[in-house]
Amino acid sequence: MSLKTLAYGALEEVGAVLEDAVPDQVHAMVPPILNAKRIALYGVGREGLMMKSLAMRLFHLGLDAHVVGDMTTPPIGPGDLLIVSAGPGGFSTVDGLIGVANSAGAQTMCVTATPTGTAARLVDHVIHLNAQTMANDQSGDGSVLPMGSLFEAAQFLFFEIVILHLRDLMNLTPDAMRANHTNLE
Repeated sequence: MSLKTLAYGALEEVGAVLEDAVPDQVHAMVPPILNAKRIALYGVGREGLMMKSLAMRLFHLGLDAHVVGDMTTPPIGPGDLLIVSAGPGGFSTVDGLIGVANSAGAQTMCVTATPTGTAARLVDHVIHLNAQTMANDQSGDGSVLPMGSLFEAAQFLFFEIVILHLRDLMNLTPDAMRANHTNLE
């Protein structure tokens, strides 16, 4: 298979996930974010990297967003939101953190490819991105991308679309977002 064929195949697959998710899943994700006093985000592995990218963009919007595990992450409680990623349906750490957030009175949200998974059953809000993950990458007729890459690539672009929608709803300009970008690079 040529590199161009691989590239166009990957783009087509990510496009299909986004076509399925937009606008309904964007509209499901935005209100809890806008209503949250503080937002904590968590994911494992490459999904964790996508959650960190979302945390950064939420911060650029001026929201009080933190990555679970960072030394400066405050406690969460009533009025706050925990957003986790569990593409395959659940991870022990994700499920455990949902339990802590629920016990503290925070709202919880899971971004997943498996809306029937353990994490999705524990949260208040489920965001479904219908994409291959490592849990179902060995069927032989899956994504051109390896392992869970389709879910992770779709997450990145989906989150950027969520940010653009939030920016519009918050009446922010691109310059206002840029003003929140670090100058310590």
